[in-house]
Amino acid sequence: MPDTHVTITGNLTDDPEVTFTPNGAAVCNFRLAVTPRIKDGDQWKDGETSFFRINLWRDLASHAAESLSKGDRALVIGRLKARSWETPEGDKRTVVEVQAEEVGPSLRWATAKPERTTGNGKSAGQFNDDPPF
Repeated sequence: MPDTHVTITGNLTDDPEVTFTPNGAAVCNFRLAVTPRIKDGDQWKDGETSFFRINLWRDLASHAAESLSKGDRALVIGRLKARSWETPEGDKRTVVEVQAEEVGPSLRWATAKPERTTGNGKSAGQFNDDPPF
């Protein structure tokens, strides 16, 4: 079955929270608020805000937690993932989340200075590769 890929741009509603699995893999979660702009006659207004839970794994989780914070505008590329469970009371619940594949700050509203990282998440400084052209 094919994946459902999405691209979302919005604002973080809280600081990214990193936890670790029993095997030591980093997991990061945050919510992204997305508010569309709607034209109403000659005026623009805010539409209804949607909130999306974003899940990130391993290095991406660590890098996002170090780079983003509450209120930052971010772009997220990922896959929609449905998760179901049953509460202790026996109620069935389902949620659709975004499993992030790429995350970055929006450069429309801010600036960023990319730094290459090593495999352990520590900064290795500026890019040293030859230009691709």
